[in-house]
Amino acid sequence: MSSTATTSTATTVAATTATSTAPKPGRAVVRSMWTLRILLALFFALASALPKLLALPAATGVFDAIGVGQWLMYLTGLVELAGAVGLLLPRLAGPAATALIVFLFFAFVTQLTAMHGENAGTPFLFMVPLAVIAWNRRAETARLLRLPS
Repeated sequence: MSSTATTSTATTVAATTATSTAPKPGRAVVRSMWTLRILLALFFALASALPKLLALPAATGVFDAIGVGQWLMYLTGLVELAGAVGLLLPRLAGPAATALIVFLFFAFVTQLTAMHGENAGTPFLFMVPLAVIAWNRRAETARLLRLPS
């Protein structure tokens, strides 16, 4: 057996062993992450997306103040609902959390510019737990995107 083949085999075995022996999160971490994901999904689906998709007066008033029309309200509601569903699917929780962080950043910018800073800090309250979820699910996200973790 040549030294190149031996090195290649040893590297493959080492990589396989490292992957299979990676520490698994403890029960408390798994439960905490599920609780956080469920709570955020409920918020994004019920408290944030639903009023927009039902065109409730509180939601329409905000989008009227922004001045972009109601189409953006429905699109925003759909994005929030998709993010909520993604948070509940283990394979998509990391990408969903990351996408919601980006979405909330744009909400922050919109609140600063169109709403004169009113409630501009609120998106950051949700970005922090979403970042925790994205970090916790980074290995699954890397596998989904086929990136080295």
